[in-house]
Amino acid sequence: MTTPITRRRFLESAGLAVGAGLVLRGCTKAKDFDLVIKDGLVFDGLGGPPGPADIGLVGPRIMEVGSIAAGRGRAVLEAGGLAVSPGFIDVHDHTDAQLLVNPTADSAVRQGVTSLISGQCGASPVPIAESELEERASLLRQEYGLDLTWRDLPSFFARLEESGLGINYGILIGHGSVRGAAMGFDDRAPTPAEAAKMASLVAEALAAGALGLSSGLEYTPGSFARPDEIEALCRVVAGFGGLYATHMRDEGDRLLEALDESVAAARSTGVPVQISHVKTAYPRNWPKVEAALARIEEAKASGVDIFCDRYPYVAGATGLSMNFPLWARQGTTEEFLGRLKDPRREADLRAAFREREARLGSWDKVVISSVLSEKNRIFEGLDVIEGAKRAGKEPFAFIRDLVVEERNNVDMVVFMMSEDNLRRILAHPLVGIGADASVRSPEGVLSRGKPHPRSYGTFPRALGRYARDEKIIPMEEMIMKMTSRAAVRFRLAGRGAIRPGYFADLVVFDPAKIIDRATWTDPHRYPEGIAHVFVNGEAVIDGGSKTGRLPGKILRPAGAA
Repeated sequence: MTTPITRRRFLESAGLAVGAGLVLRGCTKAKDFDLVIKDGLVFDGLGGPPGPADIGLVGPRIMEVGSIAAGRGRAVLEAGGLAVSPGFIDVHDHTDAQLLVNPTADSAVRQGVTSLISGQCGASPVPIAESELEERASLLRQEYGLDLTWRDLPSFFARLEESGLGINYGILIGHGSVRGAAMGFDDRAPTPAEAAKMASLVAEALAAGALGLSSGLEYTPGSFARPDEIEALCRVVAGFGGLYATHMRDEGDRLLEALDESVAAARSTGVPVQISHVKTAYPRNWPKVEAALARIEEAKASGVDIFCDRYPYVAGATGLSMNFPLWARQGTTEEFLGRLKDPRREADLRAAFREREARLGSWDKVVISSVLSEKNRIFEGLDVIEGAKRAGKEPFAFIRDLVVEERNNVDMVVFMMSEDNLRRILAHPLVGIGADASVRSPEGVLSRGKPHPRSYGTFPRALGRYARDEKIIPMEEMIMKMTSRAAVRFRLAGRGAIRPGYFADLVVFDPAKIIDRATWTDPHRYPEGIAHVFVNGEAVIDGGSKTGRLPGKILRPAGAA
């Protein structure tokens, strides 16, 4: 077991002076503030107990924390009875084009999230394989009414900045996207030229502002990569000072082996590794939680720079096609659907399907969360058993036919985890918070379907249910997981703490009332208890209402273009 990470140890390792803060030159007590937040119970984000304080803002920065005399602020927000903390940083996000549809990032900022780290699980909006360019453009028009105008990270960032952002946004470059663009989607090793192309694409993205590399080793085509392929790209990332976030090769039956592979990549390359949404999937693997956490602790104690994230729910969410075996899913969409429709493949597909059911326990653990066509919306919110009955089919035919009809644009929610294990994981000092979702809104095209409630409730749920009500850890420690630890982990300079000189990403909330309200059957519901949210000093939520302001910035590491 490693020694618990104390507040002092964290501050020292992060380069933050204990009991001190940054001071901007030219700032004197006589200077007026654009805004003073008065009498709040301040959680500084660094893990210390909260205390009463005033916060003075000038432009996008915090300029003073302490007792601020009346009359020094051009505007005053009375926060008596409310808590003030740094804005929450969602370290595991899947938003990309959704920000062009909903620049105000409604479901995120309503939770108090002020920064997103996207491009996770090996999938980023760029690069795009030539073979899928037309399909991607068509889907973007069909789903969001958008034209595909970006081909690399600078052009994607430019499109976001042109549209405006209500939230700060950073991104990892996805290994699966890179592999598809460099060599296609088949199960084979890269040629030397293809390996060099992958390394070049990763380096270009990092130079343009990507914060690191992500992998999705349960998804095609990332699943076809051997460990040496991942390690080669991690060396590129390490050279840029970036981070490697991995959706591991297995989170259930071979969980411990997958952890070993992830640790080995970090150990051999020196890259910091982030274990994405760490879990023990399916009942037969629930007893592995202590062994998994022990492996993570041992890696940390041996010098590996390792951390994890998790969402506070017992169900996951992904594509319905994950119920089919890896060999069926390789290649293009047309090739995958062709295998599903091929009667010669049906016996093998059914055999894999039975094994999947054995892991799940029953198909009522799988709920259809979204489809693309209007015809099949009747199945949204139904579990597979209910959906199959309504369709007049047995579960295998129902899932197969739905995936084919929707051209693989079907999402599911899967109940596969233990509540006791969830509490154990969330409380662990090497685990932070990530929603594993994308921006949603109760209005417009982003209101479609019945998505996982984590899209709307992750951060208030972690604070309200698990910190305040169940007391798995103190609220100040949960806030530290969401703020300073996340900022240091992803090299977000000047964010994640309430300190003079830091960016004024702030949340004003009622610690007695903050809670999620999104449910499995009614997921498009905002949480309660969040009164004000500031991004770079501007209110995006004011008195519980959206302001429409767009003060967000692209989050690039220092030195990026």
